[in-house]
Amino acid sequence: MSTVVIVVIVVVVLAIVAVMVAAASKRKRERQLGQAQNQALHDDVNHHREQAESARSEAELAQERARRTAAEAELNERKADERERELEQQD
Repeated sequence: MSTVVIVVIVVVVLAIVAVMVAAASKRKRERQLGQAQNQALHDDVNHHREQAESARSEAELAQERARRTAAEAELNERKADERERELEQQD
């Protein structure tokens, strides 16, 4: 009878240990998943910041091009006015 009791105790202890190992493994997987999700969120934030910076740079370049084009248009307009005056003076 004592042998049966010892076997039952050993089986119960092994079952308890197996449950504890499974629970610890589950907690470890959940922690790793949480860390991966957190890292993904940080990466997403960084990606959006990089896109915003890129868009700002493109906007600044576009503004500079627009200023240059406007200045060039103004210069051409002045040249046209000067030529027009020259033509009027020749007539």
